[in-house]
Amino acid sequence: MDLFLMTLTTGVMLGSIYALIALGWVLIYKCSGVLNLAMGEITLIGAYISLSFYSIGVPFILALMLSAIIGMILGILTERIFLDRLIGEPVLTVIMVTAGLSFFFKGTVELIWGTDTRVFVPPVFSIEPICWGPLVIGQVYLWSFIAAILLVVIFICFFKYTRWGLVMQATADDEMAALSLGVSVRFVYSAAWAITFMTAGVGGTLLGNINGLNISVAYLGLLVLPVVVLGGLNSVPGAIVGGIIIGVFQNLCGAYLDRYFHGGVKEIAPFVFMVIFLLFKPHGLWGWERIERV
Repeated sequence: MDLFLMTLTTGVMLGSIYALIALGWVLIYKCSGVLNLAMGEITLIGAYISLSFYSIGVPFILALMLSAIIGMILGILTERIFLDRLIGEPVLTVIMVTAGLSFFFKGTVELIWGTDTRVFVPPVFSIEPICWGPLVIGQVYLWSFIAAILLVVIFICFFKYTRWGLVMQATADDEMAALSLGVSVRFVYSAAWAITFMTAGVGGTLLGNINGLNISVAYLGLLVLPVVVLGGLNSVPGAIVGGIIIGVFQNLCGAYLDRYFHGGVKEIAPFVFMVIFLLFKPHGLWGWERIERV
């Protein structure tokens, strides 16, 4: 029972980081209907930028904020340079461009930072675990959970209560109606990519503190795809719930099944779950079901 409780708690905390990264997937899809295949590499870029600032003595919180600001700038530049000309083009064309961007970003990261595993030195979070009864939780998980939840709440409030957030939601719901009301679709797309870089970078930094940072963090960014599919590609609450479910499911599979299959189950279990889930609920838990009347 102690193993189950620890696995469950750690899964919830890890899932909250997945939910933060999943917001980037959802935001791009809501605004443009595009599945961003470069999400893993975007996560990696933000994490390495944070590590670079932290390595030269910048306090971690400030390094995280600077990484978010730079991520915002990179998001706007990415949208304006590579994607702005594709507004109105077939969705498949834009998806293929994001696939090309994933290789471009990955190569850039390897060129600048290399492929060796790097860690935050000195450690950001104390290695002394926190004990709550039978639970023993690493501080890196606890503080990452708190940070992820705080940021998720901030972004939810942004979309619900701010003018810019409401404009982005209006564009996502009906682009033509938003255009008729004078909304700048170019601005909305740029803002979506800026926020995507910011959330992914913060999520990647938190993951880097847990597992160390190397090129495989890009895979962890891609691991968020089952989270988005489960919650619904255009649902912010779905991203949060999906992140927690996948985080718990992944940890439980690692704890109870890896011993029977010589490892590796933890890495593939979310994708197996995604395939099976899509057979029964193709639109996710809260995804929009488009009904075409003939």
